[in-house]
Amino acid sequence: MHIDPAPFLIKEGQRVKLASHATRTPPYYGSKDDYKSILDHHGERLSDLQQRLYSTDRYALLVILQGMDASGKDGAIGHVMSGVNPQGCEVTSFKQPSPRELAHDFLWRAAARLPARGRIGIFNRSYYEEVLVVRVHPELLRQESVADRTPPQHVWTGRYRSIVGFEHHLHRNATRLVKIFLHISREEQRKRLLARIEEPHKNWKFNIDDVRERRLWSRYMRAYAACLQATSTARAPWYVVPGDDKLNARLIVSQIIIDALDGLNLRFAKVSPARKRELNAMRRLLERK
Repeated sequence: MHIDPAPFLIKEGQRVKLASHATRTPPYYGSKDDYKSILDHHGERLSDLQQRLYSTDRYALLVILQGMDASGKDGAIGHVMSGVNPQGCEVTSFKQPSPRELAHDFLWRAAARLPARGRIGIFNRSYYEEVLVVRVHPELLRQESVADRTPPQHVWTGRYRSIVGFEHHLHRNATRLVKIFLHISREEQRKRLLARIEEPHKNWKFNIDDVRERRLWSRYMRAYAACLQATSTARAPWYVVPGDDKLNARLIVSQIIIDALDGLNLRFAKVSPARKRELNAMRRLLERK
């Protein structure tokens, strides 16, 4: 089945109020077996499209996943991309910037991890943290030598413009972007954080900082809304994917990525006459006893 991602698209210039965006929608699957069947089908399609992407070597695809803690970013990556050849895909998880990274502009460390043509790159969090976490915690600007020089509001406006310009540059240079915000409710996050404590195999995921950040939920929602509104463009739009149902979210995410690759009209590279002659010669050699 094809899932229409249009209801989750943020159009360029659209006003964003996250309270009006659902965190749960009717599922696209009837049962867990049905979910697995659809996801397997998506995986096969993704695998084929990735091979075509690699073969043509004309485009790169960058997938950006953002969301609150426990929104399902890791799970989405693991399940959606499970059928993709690891040699053609690289996942980058952005943590707190190092002193070396802080000495550069805020886009520098992300630019160094962009996918090459023919490959898929996935950013688990990204340069968008610089207008999300840093906006919620403006004291972090002091580490970047920005505080005391520029009013915070001017910083965010300037960074939005830099991001849009950066993404337009990527598009002009054959990197296509898929940007997904996994939108979960505060109550669903509470349940998932409790599960990380109560289920031993999830203990390693629990971080006390996640609980502290929950107190700033409203600030994060305002920061996300402002970010999505300012940086969703026709070339690099945002999708707000309901995340309370992990299975449903994975199906939507996989469909969005499939549609992005399908839109490139990828075809396997044509073999030149000279290459055909070479292959025929190799066949004759291999067929000899």
